Amino acid sequence: MSTSLIIVCIIAFIVILFAIKGFVIVRQSETCVVERLGKYYKTLPTGVNIVWPIIDKARDMVQRYVYTGLDGEVYVKMKGTSRIDLREQVYDFPKQGVITKDNVQTEINALLYFQIVDPVRAMYEIDNLPNAIEKLTQTTLRNVIGELELDQTLTSRDTINAKLRAVLDDATNKWGVKVNRVELQDIIPPASVKAAMEKQMQAEREKRAAILKAEGEKQTAILTSEGEKASQINKAEAEKQSAILKAEGLAKSKVLQAEAEANAIQQIAEAVAKTKSDPASFVLAEQYIDALKTLAAGNGSKTVFMPYEASNMLGSIGGIKELFDKTK
Repeated sequence: MSTSLIIVCIIAFIVILFAIKGFVIVRQSETCVVERLGKYYKTLPTGVNIVWPIIDKARDMVQRYVYTGLDGEVYVKMKGTSRIDLREQVYDFPKQGVITKDNVQTEINALLYFQIVDPVRAMYEIDNLPNAIEKLTQTTLRNVIGELELDQTLTSRDTINAKLRAVLDDATNKWGVKVNRVELQDIIPPASVKAAMEKQMQAEREKRAAILKAEGEKQTAILTSEGEKASQINKAEAEKQSAILKAEGLAKSKVLQAEAEANAIQQIAEAVAKTKSDPASFVLAEQYIDALKTLAAGNGSKTVFMPYEASNMLGSIGGIKELFDKTK
């Protein structure tokens, strides 16, 4: 093989190698920051890109990787890579101790959802982006929790999340990062505080149970009294109606009795008029006879008391007998 052929083969190999190295394929939702001779040149879009080997070089960015070891523990590893992930990422930070406004030490871990929107600033404005985001989140979380008491911390997660997101988004804007969401995953107070909270919750439940029981007894008493009231009203109405009906019956009875007596007197008067006797004397004599019967029936002794006017009444008995004889 001649020397010229060897040189041609070497040149062809170098050209092929340069061509292979010059083609850079960038996947969807990824990008690369390329430097030319140490200076920023361009950001590669998705698809096939051509660069000059040796002259152009993609710069590495530190990425955070979380993995589970053989012992079951979760580990975090930092590794440099030239591919920048533009998708939304989530960082699960380990638990950290924070102190609330009322001096209660609490353990809190948070979830951070963010996205790189400017790869150039994310590459050149900060040295270690994942570490910077983690430390910024931890310090911001301490500051926000330090302004709240424990009860507010436990009941105001949405407020805390909104404050954290606003502060982190403003701070990371310089790094080309957009913080979309922050979530407090666990809030673990000390054991003594948890025991006190459980006792307080139990006392609140007992209080609510006592209030509900008292309300129930109150409603029962009200309904019972209303029932008794309605019963008494109905009873009074019934007695009233009964008395009215009884009075109406008695009145009608007296009216009928008076009408019967009036008819009887009228008939007697007509009969007496035929005998030319005094009708009043006849009626009076009849009433005297009834009164004597009553006295005789109510007196157990053999003595009979007669009024002074009885002699006149006895004198008219003959006239009565004579009247009856004539009417026959």
